[in-house]
Amino acid sequence: MNKEELTNETEWWLQQWLELINSYRFKKRLERARNYARQGNVLSIEFQEGKAIARVQGTEAEPYQVSLWLDPLTDEDWGYVIETLSQRAIFSAKLLAGEMPKNIEEVFAANGLRLFPFTLDEVRSRCSCPDKANPCKHIAAVYYLLGDRFSEDPFILLQLRGRTKEQILAALRQQREISTREADTGDRSNAVAQKSPNMARQTRVNLNQFWDYEDALDSSLVVIAPSPSSETVLEVLGPIPLQPSAAGRALMETLNGLYGNIGQQAIVAALNRAG
Repeated sequence: MNKEELTNETEWWLQQWLELINSYRFKKRLERARNYARQGNVLSIEFQEGKAIARVQGTEAEPYQVSLWLDPLTDEDWGYVIETLSQRAIFSAKLLAGEMPKNIEEVFAANGLRLFPFTLDEVRSRCSCPDKANPCKHIAAVYYLLGDRFSEDPFILLQLRGRTKEQILAALRQQREISTREADTGDRSNAVAQKSPNMARQTRVNLNQFWDYEDALDSSLVVIAPSPSSETVLEVLGPIPLQPSAAGRALMETLNGLYGNIGQQAIVAALNRAG
């Protein structure tokens, strides 16, 4: 599949991967690699920890051994990513349902990280063939087949960055359990304070005014900005079950326009109030 063959129905992660491949300047080498992939020369691809290990049949009797990997994120980086994911309810819900969120790259960007590599130079690779060029046609053939694997299981991208699907889902569930326990603890503390006024006086904390701040805020500290997610409410809820028709499409366009205008008006109203 080349760039011209991409459609709106193509998964976003596959689009990004193929665009990355097509950015390679040696087009003839890419064409040979594409033919290798189409002709079945890539005999197998397995994922071992954070690496893709492949066997590619070349001109020799024995297949060449190819390995591909990305620089993994550190444990600290993954901690930030998991925490941010847990704070974005729609992302957590989709991941726990086994679905890759459309804008998950925003979570990595918010922590100064990136899921996708910027260039092919960031994709580490090695081949046992004698060709000194990198990527050779055997490595590039695996690039194309990886696109198919991403289409089947987009969580492979996360695995190449150092965390399997199971590890991420387990960490998200643990984070949600912690948040639930903290919320329950807060509720119990409020209940105790209401039942025991003397205890509340001893701590000298007025829970009803704990978050109040009576002094005027410096205007430079107040930042009003749109949500970091570009998804509208309609996109989050999914398609409305309408029969495909001109009337149905017109209704969706009208609703999208309304939600867009409402979002803009909310920002303007907030800015006016802040002023």
